[in-house]
Amino acid sequence: MQKILVIGSPGSGKSTFSRALSALTGISLCYLDLLWHLPDRTTVSEEEFDRRLSDVLKGERWIIDGNYLRTLEVRLQSCDTVFLLDYPVEICLAGVRQRIGRKREDMPWVEQSFDPEFRQWILDFPHAQLPGIRTLLQQYAPGRQITVFRSRAECTEWLERFGDRENCRNRKIQEDNIWMKNAMRC
Repeated sequence: MQKILVIGSPGSGKSTFSRALSALTGISLCYLDLLWHLPDRTTVSEEEFDRRLSDVLKGERWIIDGNYLRTLEVRLQSCDTVFLLDYPVEICLAGVRQRIGRKREDMPWVEQSFDPEFRQWILDFPHAQLPGIRTLLQQYAPGRQITVFRSRAECTEWLERFGDRENCRNRKIQEDNIWMKNAMRC
C-alpha cells in the first residue's frame, strides 16, 4: 500500500478518510480539488491539471483524494490500492451541508452555500459516475487491493483496525531496534 486512490461521491468523507490514512501511514496526500481549482474559483486548463497530476504520479508513495473520472484510468494504472466510499446519496448530501461555511485544507475557498448544480451532481452520481468507476475498478482489479466502504461505520472500523496493526508493527520495529542496540553493547 504505497500508491493509494480514495474515490467516492462528494460529501462521502474522502478527504477525512485520506487525512486519517496519511497520518497513519506517513504517506503524502494530494487533493485533486487543489490541483484543479484556483483560489479565485476558476480552474486550471485540463492540460495544466494533467501535468500537475503527472508530477504527483511520478512519486514513489502517495494518496490521491478525488474522483475526476476523466483521469481515473491513468491513476488506476499507477496505483496499488483503491478505497471507494460508496455511501447513500443522503449521507453525501449531509456531508456537504456540514462543511458549508467551513475552511477546508482540501479546497482553496470556503463554500458559502450549497450550489444547486453541485447538489444535482451528487444526486446523479450513483447512475452517472458510479457505473463508470465500477467498470474501471473491475478492469484494473488484478494486482490492486480494492476496498469498498458502504457506510461511515465500516470506514471508521477499518481505520481503527489498520491503526492498531500499524501501531503493533511500529512497536515491533521499536522493540527490535532496542534489542539491536542492547545486543551491540555486549
